[in-house]
Amino acid sequence: MAAEQPATLQLVIDLVQAPTLLGDERAGQEVMRKAFEDLGLQAREIALDPEALRSHAGASPFSWEVDGKYNVVVNWGPTDPATRGQSAGGRSLILNGHVDVVDPGPPDMWESPPFVARRDGDWLYGRGAGDMKAGLAAIVGAVRGLRRLDLEPLASVELQSVVEEECTGNGAFQCVLAGRPADAVIVTEPTSLTIQTSQVGVLWFQVVVRGRPAHAGDAPIGLNAIEASFPVISALRALEAELNVAPPPPYDVYEHPINLNIGMIRGGDWPSTVAAESVLHCRLALYPGTGVDELKTRIEDTVAGASASLDGFTARVAYDGFACDGYSVDQDSPLIAALSDASGRAVGARPALIASTATTDARSFGLYAGSPAVCFGPHAESIHGVDERVSLPSVLQTAQTLALFIADWCGVERG
Repeated sequence: MAAEQPATLQLVIDLVQAPTLLGDERAGQEVMRKAFEDLGLQAREIALDPEALRSHAGASPFSWEVDGKYNVVVNWGPTDPATRGQSAGGRSLILNGHVDVVDPGPPDMWESPPFVARRDGDWLYGRGAGDMKAGLAAIVGAVRGLRRLDLEPLASVELQSVVEEECTGNGAFQCVLAGRPADAVIVTEPTSLTIQTSQVGVLWFQVVVRGRPAHAGDAPIGLNAIEASFPVISALRALEAELNVAPPPPYDVYEHPINLNIGMIRGGDWPSTVAAESVLHCRLALYPGTGVDELKTRIEDTVAGASASLDGFTARVAYDGFACDGYSVDQDSPLIAALSDASGRAVGARPALIASTATTDARSFGLYAGSPAVCFGPHAESIHGVDERVSLPSVLQTAQTLALFIADWCGVERG
């Protein structure tokens, strides 16, 4: 693996410097296509199919265009159904990562430009460095290392670079619709070399508050929708507090596992006009075992109760983006045992098992493909924040762990 370190780290740099915000993921996918094909493997595209996604209850709703978007996928090892999986002497595997990133926010808040990779000792800075372009590079590095040793898997290994993890998860879900189940899935999200075995569900929703416009000189006759959104937020905060009473295991280790985020607000159209409309863009989590529809009902009841006290205003709830259940994998599963063993050899200590207060693409494979899925990846800091960074030694440890896991789980033979 040591010989592949420069190429692995260079791939992280190349990916960071390919901005891949929503709608502009193509540049990053082309970097991943080249990286996959440099392995000597044939890359293919899995295009997002808007009709198939909108017709499946497991996909998240979306209002934007997805025509022209695609995942990049390669298969390594046997692909014939008659020879894949345990019948070929090993167990099949999917290694998955997402290429899309969130907006970096005001660039002047960053110490260096967010889409210029900056190395400082063992750290690499840049938007997406940790979440999760380093994880994609680790996947490629693991396969490069094994192929350098002329080792090939006995069972199918599928490598996936997907889009839209940060807003819907529909990229990975499209791979589920287009592919076959695997005996295990590892998503290389930044978990600080721990194994994430449980994750919350996430619901994105908008609250549209409407009042009555008027000239600012006659403000008392108007109804300001922006100001009316404040009591709606307060009511949602009360709901958030209710959801955090007595968290169930494994979330009882957190004081506040269910988080409401008011991520965006759009309101009004002129400084001298009383705002007629305000739109809150919100995110709220739910525990595994709680249905999305159940949370929708609680949100809608909360907003209705708040708006009833606002004379003359209306408020309605709409949905766009994440609408996904939580997911947990059995901690006694063979996947966790084998990954723990591989990590123990690569890192020097067996990894902790953690529950996440965020969601990942692992849920799509576990809930809709019947494939046990976990997250395991490098150590990153300030993801979705300013000066996001990833620990480069942990990227290499992730690649080493994956290589050992492939050898153990899939079995290998001389090519």
